[in-house]
Amino acid sequence: MPGRNRPAVCWPILAVPPTPVGPSRRAGPRRRSRRLLHPALRRPKPPPWEAVVQKRFVLIASLAAVLVTAGAVRPSWAEDTASVVGLWKLVGYEVEVQATGQRGPVMGDHPTGYSLFTPDGRVFFMLTGEGRMPAKTAEERAALLTTMVAYTGRYRLEGDKWITNVEVAWNPEWVGTEQSRTYKIENGRLQVLTPWRIMPNWADKGMQRSIVTFQKAE
Repeated sequence: MPGRNRPAVCWPILAVPPTPVGPSRRAGPRRRSRRLLHPALRRPKPPPWEAVVQKRFVLIASLAAVLVTAGAVRPSWAEDTASVVGLWKLVGYEVEVQATGQRGPVMGDHPTGYSLFTPDGRVFFMLTGEGRMPAKTAEERAALLTTMVAYTGRYRLEGDKWITNVEVAWNPEWVGTEQSRTYKIENGRLQVLTPWRIMPNWADKGMQRSIVTFQKAE
């Protein structure tokens, strides 16, 4: 009816969500950036332990092979030198002249001296002629050089030869040279033959060679 109060209508209130502040993306876990490095700059990956063990085994085996080879060579050298190693007493020294074929004991019938071959490859010679006397004059002292042969150095064997690298000698001409000798050992005697050459002690005889005999010293 006109003028009659109508009942009030209640409208529902809708909740409005809050306006987001900042970016609307949902926050998530941070991703770790990965650098792209040049292959040459990248740290190489360590090899697996099997490869490391294998490499070490090969290295040890190679080293062992080298040591075995070295050990095999040394005894062979020692066996070759065993026949000459030791002390030898001089019992004869002769010289043969190439031009005439003449051969004689230039150091006398009973020369004295020794030669010593050491196991580590050094040789010493000290040979003197018979009847040497103390010198009283300059001429006599000079003459004594013609009845003496003395030198030392490192030696090596090559078949029936030994070669000495002379380091010290009674004659300076021999220092720094290689002296080759042919030798053989029979019945406890060392027989030595030099090549043809001019020996400083008897240069007036021309080309000559020496035949030297040693007895193994007790």
